[in-house]
Amino acid sequence: MDLFFIILPVLIIFGIGYIGQKWIGFDIKSISTAALYLMSPFLAFRTFYTNPLNMDYLYIVAFCLILTVVLFIIVWITGKMMRATRPQMSAMILGGVFMNSGNYGAPVVLFAFGAVGFDYAVVMMVFQSLLMNSIGIFFASYGGEEKATLQQSFQRVIRMPLIYAAFIGIGMKLFNIGLPTPLMEGISLVADASIPTVMLVLGMQLAAIQRKRVAYQYVTAVSVIRMIISPLAAAAILFFMPVNDLLRAVLILQTAMPAAANTTMFALQFGTEPDLVSFTTFITTIISIITIPIVLFFLGV
Repeated sequence: MDLFFIILPVLIIFGIGYIGQKWIGFDIKSISTAALYLMSPFLAFRTFYTNPLNMDYLYIVAFCLILTVVLFIIVWITGKMMRATRPQMSAMILGGVFMNSGNYGAPVVLFAFGAVGFDYAVVMMVFQSLLMNSIGIFFASYGGEEKATLQQSFQRVIRMPLIYAAFIGIGMKLFNIGLPTPLMEGISLVADASIPTVMLVLGMQLAAIQRKRVAYQYVTAVSVIRMIISPLAAAAILFFMPVNDLLRAVLILQTAMPAAANTTMFALQFGTEPDLVSFTTFITTIISIITIPIVLFFLGV
């Protein structure tokens, strides 16, 4: 029951977005663009700027990179076997490779492992965000309606302000550059608005997909990869890494999270099967209410 109450705020925001889209009807793409280009860079900057780094976190970076490659290969092979089109393949990558380690995973880790585990979760969330806002945007662009070339997709990645905001935050942290309190408060206001906006967009998109056909076979395949294969792959990778038990448990739990809500924004922005991506996020979020307690049980919580 306690775990359900952690998930409940996320589901409430989904519901508000869903109801708002049904009753009023919004230009979803405009809202997602504002969240992606205006709000998210401030969140990235604040996250990197305010969280200290140490040598333990290098293992998190290595783990995230290896897991991303492993999941990408699994999704790619699965998509080829299912004869997925280019947009469908990109949508599968968005849903299968990137997990909701931030506004869902981090609170669950805090509940399960306390403040020390939460510190690990924040670092993973930050690096996952960087991967998602580079590799994720690349595939969203590559599989989008405009059928961008590899060069065009790469150019869109390097134009994303979030990446530069993250590196600025890292640089200012390393050189111990302080910011005036009023300026930091303004940054925090925008950063705090980004996460609920992303969740609202997902709820709105869920309301919009009711009138459209979703390729459920791809949703099923991605859901299995995201909710079952991902934590199993994480456990296998960590078996060969010299990490402490707490860090191992936190990383496995984070990889058991549903598909990241941000991928819905990317799919909307570039027209990369947004119904498939958003429905996958919705289904994996619902499934996680059952699977997360199972993962916690095997982790000995």
